[in-house]
Amino acid sequence: MMGWGGQGYGMWGMGWFGGIMMFFFWVIIIVGIILVVRYLLSGQHAGSGVPRDRDPLDILKERYARGEIGTEEYEEKRKILEGGR
Repeated sequence: MMGWGGQGYGMWGMGWFGGIMMFFFWVIIIVGIILVVRYLLSGQHAGSGVPRDRDPLDILKERYARGEIGTEEYEEKRKILEGGR
């Protein structure tokens, strides 16, 4: 008879609170995984360097405008990117 009293406490005392906390825990984990996957697939993370929607010719023009490359290198790479036109 002494052992029966402790079993009911878990079920009716804090049992519902533990269940709610477990639910929120898994919701946070799943939302976190979804956000990480969306971030990695978007191409905006630091590993990509540039967003995927930028045109290589635009990037070349920007580098030339900033003075990172000279006129000869710009013309050479522009011809390659335009297909040798």
